Amino acid sequence: MVIVVNEYALSSGLTPKEAFLALRDCGGISLLEDQYEIEHTLPLSSTIDALTALVSRHKAATL
Repeated sequence: MVIVVNEYALSSGLTPKEAFLALRDCGGISLLEDQYEIEHTLPLSSTIDALTALVSRHKAATL
């Protein structure tokens, strides 16, 4: 999970702490924990894309 958060941070221009908080707030951390068996078999880029979409939807819903 650390690698996913760090890669999400890099792709989003955030610090790892900011990335973790953003993912936690939108349910991304819970998703990663709940779906670990599936997520670790997917390419990292697919996981990052899915998390980016999740955060975007969360931001749009809270505006």
